[in-house]
Amino acid sequence: MYVCLCKAVTDKTIKQKVAEGVSSMRELKMCTGVGSQCGKCTCQAQQILHNELVQLSGNNHDLAQPAA
Repeated sequence: MYVCLCKAVTDKTIKQKVAEGVSSMRELKMCTGVGSQCGKCTCQAQQILHNELVQLSGNNHDLAQPAA
């Protein structure tokens, strides 16, 4: 699904960038241009970024847990 029509950025692109190490809206904007034109996509892009970071930290947290 397109998140940013102005720059043709999809949710998959945002998820891929998070997997590649992007961890802030500033970094996401720099590498994709999302939110840099009209700004209508900013809230949705931030939500996707946040959800992906939470999921990523949850996966890392699960791996770091010692076995009981």
